[in-house]
Parts: sequence; structure tokens; C-alpha cells
Amino acid sequence: MAIMINSEFGDVTIENGVIASIAGAVVNKCYGVVGMAARSTKDGIVSLLKGDKIARGIKIEVEDNGIVIGMHIAVEYGVNIHAICDSIIHNVRYKIEEKTGLKVHKVNVQVESVRVQE
Repeated sequence: MAIMINSEFGDVTIENGVIASIAGAVVNKCYGVVGMAARSTKDGIVSLLKGDKIARGIKIEVEDNGIVIGMHIAVEYGVNIHAICDSIIHNVRYKIEEKTGLKVHKVNVQVESVRVQE
């Protein structure tokens, strides 16, 4: 589903995948985040998404002239999960509103796994 923006100069359509790609790029730059994660519906195993597949771990919903972003992440062991999530919420909201002009109502972050470095 795409988001339509009407202005005096014309109409702009922004696909959900574009918003998800922006959010994924922002999340991957946050300290302590290993990457986006996706849980298999078949067996419940969490896999780490890399490269151009990062948007698969992000869900965009349109609500009341704004958007709600849901994302699944994997974090490094030993970091403060609450601080990471607060940083993600703030950074994603700021960047999406700055780049698209859309109002972000909520950013929901689910930590799917913790990666232990060997």
C-alpha cells in the first residue's frame, strides 16, 4: 500500500518499501544493533537480514494521516536494550519525518534475538 500526499503542486506517492528502506538504513547505523531480524512462520527460527533484505523486518501501517512503523531487530550481547530501543525510536521518527514529510505516530521495536560475539 502506498501513501499519497496531495499538495498545491501535485500528488506524490511514497511506497511502503521506500519508508521501510529508510528506517532499515537508520536502524543499521544505531550502536548495538546487529541487524534486522525476521522470524520464520513455519518453525519460529529467527534469521538475520542483511543487504537489500533489511526492509523485510519492517512493517509500515497508515493510520490517521500518519504512519506506524513496526520493526524486528537483533542486538549485541551486553548492551542496554532499553537505551538502544529509545535511540532507534528517536532516530527513525526524526529521519522519516525529515525525508518524507509524513507524521510518524509510533515506532514499535521488537528485539528478536541477542547476538553473542565469540
